[in-house]
Amino acid sequence: MSAEMRTNRSAPPATVTPVLVYPDVPAAVAFLRDAFGFEERVRIGDGHRAQLRVGADGAVVVAAADGGGRAVPPGGTWSHELKVRVADVDAAFTRARDAGATVLSEPTSYEYGERSCVVADPAGHRWELTQTERDVDPQEWGGVAVGPW
Repeated sequence: MSAEMRTNRSAPPATVTPVLVYPDVPAAVAFLRDAFGFEERVRIGDGHRAQLRVGADGAVVVAAADGGGRAVPPGGTWSHELKVRVADVDAAFTRARDAGATVLSEPTSYEYGERSCVVADPAGHRWELTQTERDVDPQEWGGVAVGPW
């Protein structure tokens, strides 16, 4: 028997919520708003943390770098990429670029039915913006479906 998941107005409702570290939380919130359309939901302290939402079910927490090991990615390195599903990747790409994102790859259509691009925010976090162009069976492009979504 599984336990029932509860909701809490003080916490994002998403099952998985990435926490990204930035040198300046208010600037990160402004960038994510301007570049990707995120909306600030909860602010914690003066530049300590913020919870943001996007779309029907997306969430991210931005946290300040601290002396306890939380740090922004060192210049030129990265350990993760956040994928954000959008309705129009070309428009989302233009918005992000115009807001100051660094372009890592321009919008491209792929055989597996997605059109995507990759940009980096001012702290170096990588964001893949992706749009579904068509439904494609993974076997068609060399993937293997091992379970249902």
